[in-house]
Amino acid sequence: MSSFDPTNVNLNSASKEDVLCYLAIEENQYNGHMGARISSIFVILFVSSAFTVFPVVSKRMPRWKIPFGVYIFARYFGTGVIVATAFIHLLDPAYKRIGPKTCVGVSGYWGQYSWCAAIVLATVMVIFLLDLAAEVYVEHKYGVHRDEGATSAFVQHEHHLDVQPAPDVEKTVQAYNDEKQHQTSSETDMTIAERSFRQQIAAFLLLEFGIIFHSVIIGLNLGVTGSEFATLYPVLVFHQSFEGLGIGARMSAIPFGNHTWLPWMLCAAYGLTTPISIAIGLGVRHTYAPGSKVSLIIQGVLNAVSAGILIYTGLVELLARDFLFDPCRTKRRSRLFFMVACTLLGAGIMALIGKWA
Repeated sequence: MSSFDPTNVNLNSASKEDVLCYLAIEENQYNGHMGARISSIFVILFVSSAFTVFPVVSKRMPRWKIPFGVYIFARYFGTGVIVATAFIHLLDPAYKRIGPKTCVGVSGYWGQYSWCAAIVLATVMVIFLLDLAAEVYVEHKYGVHRDEGATSAFVQHEHHLDVQPAPDVEKTVQAYNDEKQHQTSSETDMTIAERSFRQQIAAFLLLEFGIIFHSVIIGLNLGVTGSEFATLYPVLVFHQSFEGLGIGARMSAIPFGNHTWLPWMLCAAYGLTTPISIAIGLGVRHTYAPGSKVSLIIQGVLNAVSAGILIYTGLVELLARDFLFDPCRTKRRSRLFFMVACTLLGAGIMALIGKWA
């Protein structure tokens, strides 16, 4: 690389790696505008948190009387946003950083295999195994078993006596059976609710984990980017808003039960990630070079991992389960059409934002 002279290129001796790395690798591009960059920390903190918290709060505040259609819009618009994020905002940037036609992709071991696709595939398989393991564990631990021991004992006792019980004894037995049945029913409802929570929260945590990875990268880059900052700033405001809406809408559908603190912690995790990353980027604004070879590798790998997570989650946990395999899915064609339209709108807008960020 050091012997490569871009003003006098010998096509017979210059390697593909030399040319691609010269074109791709950039030094630190920070160009000031500190006030605007600091403001981006607080603006993105506000919009990320507000759009994430809104669906969660509105679901818990019936007195707000928010129309059900608004909730449906937020949930399925968010589904489209997440699917588009997987392909446009994660998979494509991963290929641009470590793909086969990049500086990294033609260097050393990176040039011997399509590692970007392999990382995405490996991530999808790992997430599938984790999802399956979580499902099996939840079914084993929270499986519903009918407890008829005490009632059967009374029945067998009466059968062996082979006598007609006295009226007061009969009333006592009936009262006990009724109480036991009510208790068993309550315990079953609690078990089903806990089981549902465990199943849904496992999928949601994978979703948020993948998005947070992506948020770290864009936050760091916003803190040190050069002339692109003026365009990137407003685009990322919309980007984080839509992603937050998708996360919040999905979170609002989870039956948290006694875990009342968890949704607020998850909202805070998403809302704080990008602002903190921007602040870190500003702290290393003179030394961090997002266009260096090491940074390209790190960004490419993280983007590929996040893409794998969101591809699996978006297609399996969101689209397939909501539209194809949900036995409770609405049979009203008008509502189903609205749900699909919201999903397509979210995917379309997020794909369009990918033109700039």
